[in-house]
Amino acid sequence: MQPGIRLRSVFARRTSSSVSPDLRLGKEARISLVIHGCFQFGASMSALFLNLYLWRLTQNLTVNGLYYILLYASVPGTFVLGGWISKRKDRMVTYRIGILLIALFYLMVVIMQEKVVNYYVLFAIFNGLSSGLYWSGFLVLQYDVSTDTNRIRYLAINMIVFNFAGLVGPALAGYVIQRSSGLQGYIFIFILAFLMFLIAAVVSFRIRTVDTHHRAYHLNLMGLVMRKNRRWFKGLIAFFVLGLFQGVMLFLPGILLYGAVGREDWVGYLGVFFSALTVATGYVISRKARQENVRKYMLASSTGTLLGASFLLIEVQLWSVLIFMILFSICNPLAINTLTSYYYRLMGTLPLKGQLREESVAMREVFLNTGRVISIASLIILSQDLQSYWLPVVLVGSAALQYTLLALMKEQAQAPR
Repeated sequence: MQPGIRLRSVFARRTSSSVSPDLRLGKEARISLVIHGCFQFGASMSALFLNLYLWRLTQNLTVNGLYYILLYASVPGTFVLGGWISKRKDRMVTYRIGILLIALFYLMVVIMQEKVVNYYVLFAIFNGLSSGLYWSGFLVLQYDVSTDTNRIRYLAINMIVFNFAGLVGPALAGYVIQRSSGLQGYIFIFILAFLMFLIAAVVSFRIRTVDTHHRAYHLNLMGLVMRKNRRWFKGLIAFFVLGLFQGVMLFLPGILLYGAVGREDWVGYLGVFFSALTVATGYVISRKARQENVRKYMLASSTGTLLGASFLLIEVQLWSVLIFMILFSICNPLAINTLTSYYYRLMGTLPLKGQLREESVAMREVFLNTGRVISIASLIILSQDLQSYWLPVVLVGSAALQYTLLALMKEQAQAPR
């Protein structure tokens, strides 16, 4: 028996023996976790070190910030396109195109090498296009392969798989880069990421496409739906608030760690430690979390994140960065898992009985990425380097805003009977 088959059979036996039937995951749910694990293994190596690659080439926080502003600004439009493709064809078509474009993106990084800096605007937009298509397909797939009963568990296991792959990726990437001359280690890592994305694309063909007669794309009706369903609209605002903090945290931690330790391999090793904390959090969520406690989880997450960011107001040094990253690694997955599960349940309250999945996902990304762009723009306008006093102020301010999520979320989002 092949190792992969043996591992899946063991996983299936353990799952069936210890989890009630209504919480068990189906075959396609498990395959989606395998695909996402392959994706994250490649992404955990490449995304973190692409950020450092740009930093090493430029030593300019503004370039890094502009790169991510352009990336996230291009994502919402791509989600609209991805939703249209999913409605006309299937969400797996969008998903596979996204994986292949991400693989092509890193192949272009390998080909261009140091010239990436000269064309970072085009690379940012291309990255946004490929990432947007990938996540547009995957977020709809998450909804399809899970149920209201097992979704919070599915999302928690997805978090475990996602971050377990992230344990190995940064450590391997840091080790290779540190022991390579110049920037050649970065190129090797981008090649390996390219191969992992190709593997993910191949495995994705094990999930069937679904024929549907509901091909109309109702994005033009979303304004009306927002006015009619205020709870869903507040859910979108919640993602905007989340984006205000998440934007800077998607590119700043790697730079902060590199500024504190000065070595790529230690950035990778610390990434392993932080991912281990996230895996542990995801395991606890998968076993203990209940949908009715969403506001309690968000309160705990917001408090921990704000507390960690507050230490950076004292000074941005190794000790304060480590405390902040430890608390962030524990609290952030709780916030994302809680809000995502909550939003999926809100989608069940929309008209047309699940036919607005693609439109809902596209609208979520519009609000989320608007928040990301605003926070990154604020950071690069106020902070020109890592020594700027405004850097921790922006972090603390965006962390404090997470408390508004409590007012935007009800204890439970029930789908209509």
